[in-house]
Amino acid sequence: MPTIFQVVTAGYWEKFSISNNRASDKPHWLRYCHCAKLKGTTPWSSLPISEVPITERMRMSYGLSFGSTKGHWVTNLNQQCSRASSGLFVPPSPPLNPEKVREFQRFITLSKKLLVMTGAGISTESGIPDYRSEKVGLYARTARRPIQHSDFVRSAPIRQRYWARNFVGWPQFSSHQPNPAHWALSTWERLRKLHWLVTQNVDALHTKAGSQRLTELHGCMHRVLCLGCGEQTPRGALQQRFQVLNPTWGAEAQGLAPDGDVFLSDEQVQTFQVPSCLRCGGPLKPDVVFFGDTVDPAKVDFVHKLVKDADALLVVGSSLKVYSGYRFILTARDQKIPIAILNIGPTRSDDLACLKLSARCGELLPLIDPH
Repeated sequence: MPTIFQVVTAGYWEKFSISNNRASDKPHWLRYCHCAKLKGTTPWSSLPISEVPITERMRMSYGLSFGSTKGHWVTNLNQQCSRASSGLFVPPSPPLNPEKVREFQRFITLSKKLLVMTGAGISTESGIPDYRSEKVGLYARTARRPIQHSDFVRSAPIRQRYWARNFVGWPQFSSHQPNPAHWALSTWERLRKLHWLVTQNVDALHTKAGSQRLTELHGCMHRVLCLGCGEQTPRGALQQRFQVLNPTWGAEAQGLAPDGDVFLSDEQVQTFQVPSCLRCGGPLKPDVVFFGDTVDPAKVDFVHKLVKDADALLVVGSSLKVYSGYRFILTARDQKIPIAILNIGPTRSDDLACLKLSARCGELLPLIDPH
């Protein structure tokens, strides 16, 4: 029989092979995080995930997640997974309902061309706050509101304040890592269950998890765009330019915002120097869609085609309050495509969904067998 070594290094995913020398025995992989409860050898470990009862998968989760391909248990890489620190911006949710999990498994199993759309709720478990979650979202914690596109474009002082805040917040924002929900969707893509992934997020966590069939609806904070000539540059390179221009400048953050910046007072930003485009001298902006701006029409048309070509639509971690994402739900409704929603709290489209689950994305998605 295979020998199981269950070793957990605090804060990191670890990968272990379970096999022996006989050709008839298949190798298996298990993935644990530091918050998993150590268990002895279990008969479930030698079965394909599809044969493990939902209730047993739930018992083994949160710290244990699975992916299987061709009869093998697999996992990708080492990643931090600190449930305690990542739960700060996650609203409370009820315990997983086994029957609901079974319904969700059936929804995924029946889909042959699954389209997934994600929102900020999938990244809160990675430590990134969202805007609208009850009690823990930006709107619930503070009276501050995100910057408007028109204000950023017309006002140099507003750009100065934005970039000063972003400069302070960037090291933390750029260091956030994917959580089990991101990894699960990346695995679904690799196993050809997920046809395409559309995200409303700008945090690049899907890319970090290895997703490739991906459309970033609102852009990505890891890129910078010149408003004059359209030149794109990496955000990391701009951070170095900020440091050169502001060698003695310093500020203490007064709070964390969702999209990579922090809260600073007006006095703190007055002396902050902002570089211009190296090519044309124009003003620089993150390559994201600010509030009040519009999504590229070509990108919208592409996603509408994806919806029409799909046989099921899964929404993960989005309240769908913003029309840029909600419109695709309307298209799915018009095409009579079944819709499932995984989100803590109500959404704008609950009445259009055939299945609604209120649970942590990182707890539920790894339980699902993508086959």
